[in-house]
Amino acid sequence: MKRATILMAAALIFTLASCSNSNQKSASESAESKQETNTINTDNNMTKTIKLTRADFLAKVANYETSPEKWEYLGDKPCIIDFYADWCGPCKMVAPILEELAAEYEGEIYIYKVDTEAEQQLAADFGIRSIPSILFCPVGEAPQMAQGALPKDAFKQAIEEVLLKKS
Repeated sequence: MKRATILMAAALIFTLASCSNSNQKSASESAESKQETNTINTDNNMTKTIKLTRADFLAKVANYETSPEKWEYLGDKPCIIDFYADWCGPCKMVAPILEELAAEYEGEIYIYKVDTEAEQQLAADFGIRSIPSILFCPVGEAPQMAQGALPKDAFKQAIEEVLLKKS
């Protein structure tokens, strides 16, 4: 009986140590991927998605504090804003699609990402209750919000019809 208790305790310790190491590894991988997703060419052409803070949002997208009654998009190209969290499974499914689209539509649109965990005030200001939530911002028009993990075809259709007005 004593031997069984010792074996169970050893197995429990081994299991806890394994989970701890895998969490540390995924945290460091997550930090590396965050760094990669913020890459921008030196000539200001978008090559990857761009992470936004609340201050960046107010400067680059819309300063809703100075004009809360009217949406005024500040960008020179249409944009997509992905409200996400690192722990969100559907968000992880959308991330590579957005990276592909950022490369495919380079120079035509911006694709921004807002971490709802880090930017809780910004997420609250937009009433984000579920993630991913995707905000499509055409130039000179009101933005449109979509919720949930959209497939690449749906993103492409929205980019072509809503943002670039090609169809």
